[in-house]
Amino acid sequence: SVLIFVATATAAEALKIGLVDLPRIFSESDAGKKARADIEAIEKSKKAVIEEKVNALKKIEEEVAKQSSVLSAEAKKAKEEEFEKLQRDIQSLVAEAQAELQKKGDELTNAILKDVLDIVDAVGHEEGYAIIFRSELVLSAKKELDITNVVIKRLNESKGKPKEEPKEKPKEKPKSKK
Repeated sequence: SVLIFVATATAAEALKIGLVDLPRIFSESDAGKKARADIEAIEKSKKAVIEEKVNALKKIEEEVAKQSSVLSAEAKKAKEEEFEKLQRDIQSLVAEAQAELQKKGDELTNAILKDVLDIVDAVGHEEGYAIIFRSELVLSAKKELDITNVVIKRLNESKGKPKEEPKEKPKEKPKSKK
């Protein structure tokens, strides 16, 4: 029983484990910051278009309120139809904007995630990690296991260079010849 415990403890100590904090990578890396800025720029332009329509809607509402006593039934009906059409247009614009922002966010996130996974895989192979976990999945761990800074540094460096052709990754570490 004691021998089994000692052997298990020694095997666990030899197992190199790493942790990566994905939310931190997305918030602190240059790629994550650029993605956030791109999304904010799209959001800002969409909001401007929607605000323009909302202002037009308010203007129609004010016109109807001011002129309600002098407008004919036909003119009043036309203004109400214009108002309702504008409301539908605004709802449609909001839905389209949300869908576009979601799609663009997913695209940018997936592109960064692919790069991060490639970097994590490379670090794992180069530095002999047996396993690397997402830190969000771990309840408690030593700070020394966190390799997020290494990943952020490499991600920032890789974004400044042109894309290289992907290299074939070895499935296992090659065994040294003696």
